[in-house]
Amino acid sequence: MNQADDAAGIRRIWNAALYSASGIRAGWKNEAAFRQEIVLCLLLIPAAFWLGNTAVERVLLIASCLLVLIVELLNSAVEAAIDRIGADRHALSGRAKDMGSAAVFISLWIVIITWGLIAWERFLT
Repeated sequence: MNQADDAAGIRRIWNAALYSASGIRAGWKNEAAFRQEIVLCLLLIPAAFWLGNTAVERVLLIASCLLVLIVELLNSAVEAAIDRIGADRHALSGRAKDMGSAAVFISLWIVIITWGLIAWERFLT
């Protein structure tokens, strides 16, 4: 690999980081659910260091929160793409939006189950 390839690789990584930051800003600006989930993460992630007794528990607690943000952004991307196609109701558009919503719902259940089981083990056993 030569110096030009290294520079192109670094530029590509930099551009990817900028696109990612833009996506996070768009999620914050346009999606109330994403803002609420960010606030939830800001509360729960520090609590993970208190609740989790091991590094694995802390990682599970934090990752479950971050998973919700990931799924919410993907759901918002699906909704934006469908809305871009048109405002007409279509069964496939509705199905895609419903499935995205279901994915967010399941990711929230992952948080509840993860936090609940770790709290159960810590406080009730």
